[in-house]
Amino acid sequence: MGRRPKPASVRELFFTARASGATLREAARAAGISRTAGHYWLRESGGVRPRPLVPRSALRLSLGEREEISRGLAAGQTLTEIARPLGRSASTISREVARNSGPRGYRAVSADRLAVARARRPKQAKLAANVRLRTQVERWLAKYWSPQQISARLEEEFPDDPEMRVSHETIYASLFVQARGALRLELTSCLRTGRVRRRPQKRVSVPRTRIPDMVMISQRPAEAEDRAVPGHWEGDLIVGKASKSYIGTLVERSTRYLMLLHLPDGPSAEQVTFALAAKIKQLPDHLKRSLTWDQGREMSHHARFTVDTGVQIYFCDPRSPWQRGSNENTNGLLRQYFPKGTDLGAYSVERLDDVAEQLNGRPRQTLRWKTPSEAMAELVAMTT
Repeated sequence: MGRRPKPASVRELFFTARASGATLREAARAAGISRTAGHYWLRESGGVRPRPLVPRSALRLSLGEREEISRGLAAGQTLTEIARPLGRSASTISREVARNSGPRGYRAVSADRLAVARARRPKQAKLAANVRLRTQVERWLAKYWSPQQISARLEEEFPDDPEMRVSHETIYASLFVQARGALRLELTSCLRTGRVRRRPQKRVSVPRTRIPDMVMISQRPAEAEDRAVPGHWEGDLIVGKASKSYIGTLVERSTRYLMLLHLPDGPSAEQVTFALAAKIKQLPDHLKRSLTWDQGREMSHHARFTVDTGVQIYFCDPRSPWQRGSNENTNGLLRQYFPKGTDLGAYSVERLDDVAEQLNGRPRQTLRWKTPSEAMAELVAMTT
């Protein structure tokens, strides 16, 4: 005996819970289903919330009308007699009965179920039908662009070509939903997470050891808060395998422009201060205003850095990564190039510069789909 399908409202409850950040177990409990059932739903949908069923058109026969047809046939009525009180043509009733086992075998419930199944004809995905669009999307995915960046950039690159339009949700669906399959499955590795289905994420903040003589972020100039003036930076470290290798990251708040620090000798305060000062000194004076960092021990020599470069360091509050939002977001992007659990010391200076160039060449929504390189070039041109 086959399993009875769950009503659409149960699926809606499950995917609503997932969209709010619930775990698989929590979402299954909220919908009143087993964890196994929820797992299969996620696997089938790729973690993408299914579209709600479209209401049945008034032009189509309803279950109630099909029941009247069944009663009329059982009573020996002609098709014309059945059609008249329903306000339907006799030909409509004739086609309905003929496609559902004829006058003797017609059953309202089974006819209605078959009609719903026929209405769900598989439609070819847009990216499967449009080879030119698919090729462009795959090219940008291979460069680690996000689906949202791709969707927005298509409008910029092809403003007069409506065929070169696709939403980011369609790209996700084509990657994750098994039934769609318009894009190559291996391209999921080019997404920031590298996962084969979408899921909510939770962040965990690590407490830091207090550093003496810190100047807190609350004292940072107001011009840094609204990002109106360039030259205010955010910094952090990304950690490699077994916490034994590191890369430093610097992100300019106004343009999201990225610079990477090569730290082959580890994250000691001495090494980080030296690498950071060497990178900052390459900048023109108007781009050296402030630096915001978390309370990591690598910033123990912050006073010496300020004396050497003239750049004041401001420290975030404990467990407040959102105070370096631009840097946190960029560090997430960098994990596409430097996955967790890999030896970051194996990457050369040249490789770090190449990765920074690629990220600075990605369009950003917050920059109205300009790239950080383009935004930085405009700022530099305005001040020269």
